[in-house]
Amino acid sequence: MNITSLIVPTYTQMLKALSGWLTKAQTQMPKSDAEALLSARLAPDMFPLSTQIRFICVQVQEAVCRLTGEPLPETLSALLDEGRNAGERPGSLQDAQARINEAIALLEELSADALDKNTEDTIAHELPNGMIFDLTADQYARDWTLGQFYFHIMTAYAILRSNKVELGKVDYIPHMIRYLRPETMPS
Repeated sequence: MNITSLIVPTYTQMLKALSGWLTKAQTQMPKSDAEALLSARLAPDMFPLSTQIRFICVQVQEAVCRLTGEPLPETLSALLDEGRNAGERPGSLQDAQARINEAIALLEELSADALDKNTEDTIAHELPNGMIFDLTADQYARDWTLGQFYFHIMTAYAILRSNKVELGKVDYIPHMIRYLRPETMPS
């Protein structure tokens, strides 16, 4: 398995699931309550749902840039700043869906080996606090970007569940239905 065949379907499937969760929230709640979810947090010192969604999209863009050897675009810095300030300016569910759709479109544009061309290069991953990690492409994919992506996905899921959005396992892994043996479907 190469990095592209791991990252692209994984991110695409989970972004589509996230979009479905937000749609479900909109159908289950009055509009004002659904929009208020964007400011919801699991704990006072955690970022709100709107930030989690932006950081999910950041992980997609950042992974594509780092694994293709492209410089990080200014739009990525703007998205990070938008995410850090989302507590005061959460945006709308329509904005969140647009961000998700942009991330999916970016992934869909990639060739089958787009993220595998610079596997021998060292990725210097610098955090905002100045810490720098030197990683191979495999290490970056396995140890950083997948973990960060899933952290924010799970946090978004937990925020929605804790705010009474009716989500279950099937909402988390809807992509698995295509692998289900029909005769084993519970009635």
